[in-house]
Amino acid sequence: MRQIRLIILFLLATSFGLSVNAQQKPALGWKDVSKWRSIKARFNTLSPDGQWMAYITGPVEGDQEVVVRKVSDTTTYHYACGATPNSLIFSDDSKFVAFKVSAKDADVKAAKKTSKTLYDKLTVVYLPANTKAEFDRVKDFSFSGKYPDWLAIQFAPIEAASKDKDAPKGTDLLLYNASTKQSFNVGSVNEFAFNKAGDLLAYAVDANGQNGNGIYLRDMKTGMTSVIDNDKSLFKSINWNEEGTAFALLKSKKNDDYKDEIYSVIGVSKLQGDVAQSIIYSSLSDKGFPTGLGISGDRRPYWSDDLSTLFFGIHSIEKTDKQKTDSTSSADPKKGNVTAVHKDSLGKKDTLNKKNTAAAKKDDIEKPDMIIWNWQDRRLQSEQQVQEKDDKAYSYLSEYLVNNKRFIQLADSNMRRVNVAPKQTYAIGLDNSKYELTGNLDGQAYADVYIIDLKTGNKKLLFEKFYQNNNHGFSLAPDGKLAACYQDGVFYAINLETGEKNNLTGKINSSFVDELDDHNVAKPSTDYFGWTADSKYVLIKDNYDLWRVSADGKLAISLTGNWKAKKLEINDRFEIYPDEKGADLKKPQYFGVFNRTTKQDGICRLDGNKINILFMDDYAYGNFTKAINSAVYAYSRESSVQSPEVFVTAASDLSAAKQVTINTPDQSKYAWSSGVKLFSYVSANGDTLQAALFLPANYEPGKAYPTITYIYERLTDGLNSYSMPDFSRTGFNKAVYSSNGYAVLMPDIKYKINDPGMSAVACVVPAVKAAIATGIVDAKRVAIHGHSWGGYQTSFLITQTNIFKAAAAGAPLTDMISMYSLIYGNAGITNQAIFEASQGRLTPGYWDNMDAFTRNSPIYHIKNVQTPLLLLHNDQDGAVNFTQGIEYYNGLRRLNKPVVMITYKGENHGIAKLPNRKDYSVRMMEYFDYMLKDKPAPGWWSKGVNHLDMDKYLEARAFDGDE
Repeated sequence: MRQIRLIILFLLATSFGLSVNAQQKPALGWKDVSKWRSIKARFNTLSPDGQWMAYITGPVEGDQEVVVRKVSDTTTYHYACGATPNSLIFSDDSKFVAFKVSAKDADVKAAKKTSKTLYDKLTVVYLPANTKAEFDRVKDFSFSGKYPDWLAIQFAPIEAASKDKDAPKGTDLLLYNASTKQSFNVGSVNEFAFNKAGDLLAYAVDANGQNGNGIYLRDMKTGMTSVIDNDKSLFKSINWNEEGTAFALLKSKKNDDYKDEIYSVIGVSKLQGDVAQSIIYSSLSDKGFPTGLGISGDRRPYWSDDLSTLFFGIHSIEKTDKQKTDSTSSADPKKGNVTAVHKDSLGKKDTLNKKNTAAAKKDDIEKPDMIIWNWQDRRLQSEQQVQEKDDKAYSYLSEYLVNNKRFIQLADSNMRRVNVAPKQTYAIGLDNSKYELTGNLDGQAYADVYIIDLKTGNKKLLFEKFYQNNNHGFSLAPDGKLAACYQDGVFYAINLETGEKNNLTGKINSSFVDELDDHNVAKPSTDYFGWTADSKYVLIKDNYDLWRVSADGKLAISLTGNWKAKKLEINDRFEIYPDEKGADLKKPQYFGVFNRTTKQDGICRLDGNKINILFMDDYAYGNFTKAINSAVYAYSRESSVQSPEVFVTAASDLSAAKQVTINTPDQSKYAWSSGVKLFSYVSANGDTLQAALFLPANYEPGKAYPTITYIYERLTDGLNSYSMPDFSRTGFNKAVYSSNGYAVLMPDIKYKINDPGMSAVACVVPAVKAAIATGIVDAKRVAIHGHSWGGYQTSFLITQTNIFKAAAAGAPLTDMISMYSLIYGNAGITNQAIFEASQGRLTPGYWDNMDAFTRNSPIYHIKNVQTPLLLLHNDQDGAVNFTQGIEYYNGLRRLNKPVVMITYKGENHGIAKLPNRKDYSVRMMEYFDYMLKDKPAPGWWSKGVNHLDMDKYLEARAFDGDE
C-alpha cells in the first residue's frame, strides 16, 4: 500500500509539472551552513605553464583541503591543509606546488583552552608523480625563481626561545632541493630573499651574542657563499631590484647616545663580478643630515633603476637623558652628533651624580593622565590617538645620491606624501598642510601639488589647492616623464620635465563626470585605466565608452564606438601580464563589459582600435588571469543561483573554455532560489530606478511569498552575484533566506543632497509596491533589513511608512544632529567630514541646516513608528556610536513600541566572533519567521532575559549547529 501511495503522489506531482526532487529537498538550515563546503575565493591559482589549477576548499567551520587539478584531463589530487587556508605557490617550471598546512580545527579549539602554541607545516608536492615532502614548524618558505628545484624553508623559533625584544631573531633556514632531496642548513637566519631569477639568495644572520651577524649572498648555481658585511648589528629589510642585479637593506646598531637603535642603509650592487660592491650610508656620519632625525627601520630601502640612488625613510629619533643634558652646553644644533666636554674626572663625577638625582626625581613625579583638545588641531586628538602607532613609525621619504654622496630629504611634516615616478627622475609631492584642518571638518580634501626633481631635490608648484575628492590621484607614466590627473571635469596629462599641462578630454564630446555619483563631491570623475606601456596614450572612460587619448590630447579614439546607446560600459581592465607597466597594446588587452540596464556581464578584448565583446550574458565574470609562462587563460563565472567556478582555455578569444573547479558540491541537496527578476520602477522623486527580486526556492507563479527587503545604496549591479551561505557580520544571508521560502528584494536608491532619509523613502517604498504588483511579494508579509547606512535607512523608513510588518536595523545612525559631531572611533575622525562629503549627504552643519537634519533623523519622528524593530548595536562600535542605538531603543521603549536591542560585548561595527555571528544569524531568522511566517515567538523577543539568568539561558541555548 505504501508503494502504491508513493506512485500516486509521483503521478500527481508530475502531472502538475512539479519537480519531485525539488519538493523533497530540505531548506538550508544554520546547521548546514556550518558544514557548507566551498572554494575559498582568495586561494586559487593557475600554474605558470597553465596545466594545473590549485585551490583550497572546505566547510565554513572545520578542516580545509588543497585540490590540484590538471586542466587537460580529470587528474585531481587532494591534500589536507588544516583549518586555516594559506597561499598556494607553484614552482616556475610547474613541477612542484607548495603550501602551508595549519593546525586542525580540533587542535585549534583545544589550544585556545590551554594556550598551547601551534605551528604550521609545509607540504611540497612533485606533481608528475604525486609524491610529497613535509616539514614541521615552518615559518616561511620560497621557491627560487628560475631554479625551481630549490626552496628556502625557514623554521619557527623553538618554544624555549627568548621573547625579549633584544633576543636574537634568527632561526634555521633549510635550502632544500625538491628533485634531488639534497638539503643544506643555514643557522640563525633572520630574513632571506631570492632575486628575480632565483640564482642568488641574500640572507641576514642574527645569532646569539650577535656572533656572525651579517648579510650573506649565496650563488645557487655554485653553492658559493660570500660575506657582504659582518658586524654586531641587526640586518633586515632585504629588497632586490626588479632585475635581480642589486639589493638594498637596513643595518641597525645600538648607540648609547640614543634611545632607539640607529639605522644605516646598505646598497649592494655589481653582483655579476667576483666581489659584490656595497656602500653604507649612515646618518650620523653625514654633517648635512637633519638634526633630530635618523634613518627609519620601518620602511624598506630600494635602489633606483640606474643604481645611482638609494631611497629610504627617515624619522624622529630621541636622545638619551644623558645626551639631552650634555647637549644643552655642547651640542651644535645644525649637527646630528654631540660631543660631551669634561674638565676633569671630578667634574665628570659630579655631573653624573646631579643627573642621576634629577632622573630619580623625574621618575617620582605623578603626572596627570589627560588630553588637551585645541580648536586649531589639524587632526582631532582622537584621530591622533588612533594613528599614534603609525605616527611613531611614519617616515619621510629621502634619497642618497651615491655618486655625489649627497643626502636629500624629499618628504617632510607638511609634504608627507611623495610618489616617485618610474625611472626615478621625478616625483609628485602633495602638501595638504594648509587645508588639513578644514578638510577634517568638512571632508573636502585639497593639497598643493609639486613636481620634485630627484637629481637636485628642487620642488616646483604644479597645482595650488588641488581638489582630491575624486576617484583618482596622479597616475605616473611608465617612462617617468608624464603624469595624468583629473580636475574639475577634465583629465590632464602633465609633462614632469616642463610642468606643461595638456587637456586630454577637452576635444571629446562627452562628459567625464560620473553621472551616478550622488555624494557631495564636485564633479566626481569617471574611471581611468592608466597609461599604455609606451607612455604615448592614456585609457579613459566617460560614463560608457572607453577612449584612447594621446598624451598631448590632440588625438582621441573611441575604442568602443557608441556604447552609450546600448547602455554598455567598461567596468574593469584585467592586468594579466607579469611585471606589467601600463597596457602593452602589442599584446591582447582584456576588459570587463557590463550592461547597466540588463546587468549582463562579460569579457571583451582590444583588437587594434576596437574593443570586441567575446561573450556577454546573465552571469558575473571576474578573476581573469593568464598563466605566467604560457597563453592559457582562466576566469570565474557565477550567477545568483550558481556558485563561482573557474574556467580555463588556451584560446585568446576565450572560446572552448573548460570548467576545472567544483564549488559548493552540497547545493544540489537543498532547496534553492529559483532565480532573480529585474524590474524598473519610478521613485517618488520621478527617477526611473531598478530593483532585483530574488525568488524563493520552489517558486510557483501566482503565489505570493514573505519577503525581506534588504537595502544599502545601489545594489542591482550585483544581480548575478552568488550569495555564499555563511554567518555574516551583519546576520543576513540571502541564500539561506531564499532557501527557506523568502523572496529577497534589493532596490536601488538615488540620493538628493540634504535628504538622505527622505531619498530612501522616495525610492524604497515605490520599489516595494512595484514588487508587490508582480504578484511575487505578499503585501502583508514584507520586512526590511539593513546594516550601518542600511540600518539608518531602515530605522528612518519605519518612521515614514507602515508598509513593513517587521524591521531589523543593524548599527543604525538615529540622531543626525548628535551623530554629526561624534567621533568615528575606528579612525578617530569626526563624523562631520563623512556627513558633508561622503555617505551622510548632509551639509553644512545642523546649525545652518536644522530642518534637513531633523527631517532626516529617525529619532525626531519616533512617535510614528508602528513597525516592530529588532535592533543590533554593539558596545564597541567604532563607526556608529553605541549611543545612537541606545537613544533609539530607549525612545521606542519609552513609547511602549515593540523593540529588542541585541548587543554583543566587545564587538565593533560588524560582528567578528563566530559564536556571535552564529547567534545573531539564528535570532534574526527566528524573528522574521515569527513576524512573517506565523511561527511561535522566540522567548527572547516575547518576554526577554534577565541579566542574572543570562548565563544559564545561553548555556541552555548553546548553538551547536542546531537551529
